[in-house]
Amino acid sequence: MYLKRAIRKDFISKLQTNKVSLLLGARRVGKTSFIKSIIEEFDQMYILLNGENSQTKEMLQEITTENYQSIIGFATLLIIDEAQKIPNIGNILKFIVDNIEGVKVIATGSSAFDLNNKLGEPLVGRKKTFYLYPFAQSEYDAIENRIETKSKLEERLIFGNYPELIHLKGRKDKEAYLIELTDDYLFRDILEFDGIKNADKLRNLLKLIAFQVGKEVSLNELSRNLGIHKDTVARYLDLLSKVFVIYKIPGFSKNLRKEVTKMDRWNFYDNGVRNAVVNNFSSLDYRADQGELWENYILSERIKFQKYNNVYSNNYFWRTYQQQEIDWVEEKDGNLAAYEIKWNAKKKVKIPSAWANAYPEAKFESINPENYLSWISKNKL
Repeated sequence: MYLKRAIRKDFISKLQTNKVSLLLGARRVGKTSFIKSIIEEFDQMYILLNGENSQTKEMLQEITTENYQSIIGFATLLIIDEAQKIPNIGNILKFIVDNIEGVKVIATGSSAFDLNNKLGEPLVGRKKTFYLYPFAQSEYDAIENRIETKSKLEERLIFGNYPELIHLKGRKDKEAYLIELTDDYLFRDILEFDGIKNADKLRNLLKLIAFQVGKEVSLNELSRNLGIHKDTVARYLDLLSKVFVIYKIPGFSKNLRKEVTKMDRWNFYDNGVRNAVVNNFSSLDYRADQGELWENYILSERIKFQKYNNVYSNNYFWRTYQQQEIDWVEEKDGNLAAYEIKWNAKKKVKIPSAWANAYPEAKFESINPENYLSWISKNKL
């Protein structure tokens, strides 16, 4: 089964001659399958190269029109999968789109730190960046009705949304897949980057983050627990975000003295990865972290919704020193919207008084299992 990805229409419409379409996402989220589906609709000649192939790396190093023309030939589409593995890739792609007339270029990568750093300056004005995540609810909508979606909520809170899971039926198969994914793939780009060797520290850091979903994270505390300098902790967190394992939620403030902003929160892009890190795939009835799982899941889905629908919003959490807090704040076009994320739909939610006083014009809403679909999927409004 292949689900049509939410970015498909936008991606195809923005494939332009002498421009680079950059596709970024974690390993195993379906970038290669997505590209193959694009190729099926492309009725002209194309060239598909893999950046992890040593022959590909070697033949692209000669930066001349003659070399690249001989590689591309009569093709009008050049695809480089895992492009971040190719030395000097930014300048190579810049040269190709500037000198090989009539070619469209797609470059995919699983590590944003390499691709963005190497492509940022050379490809200014020459690229369009797209992000691919584990399956989003808007993508499941093509094969599910509302009842089916709600019946699978617990499964997605436990196992997440990596594409391969749709082919696996048993719990043990899903657990084995996620553990292998976490052990063998998610850290690969980081461990190959800048000589980082200590995978155990990364795993232990992620485990500490996994137990602090929905809470502020202290770099000093992480540093003490891991036995490494806090600057190293900050660097590891940054790298983990750049390979799409976790993402940062900063604190919101308009410089009111009572608002807490010094520490960030960190969430996982996928619940299955989070549960693999802590090695807990138990059913919800036997867990004490139901609220954390729900918050991590719904916020990651909201981020996918924003990215796939071109909703440009600054996202935050909000808390005061008096312990009043809001889980999610969106700032867009000068307007504020605040959301409380609650697993118990029957629990009454009140606007924190400090928030209401400071931001009386802001929208406020509670997101729970009864109303969440309208927040993460256009098709389930």
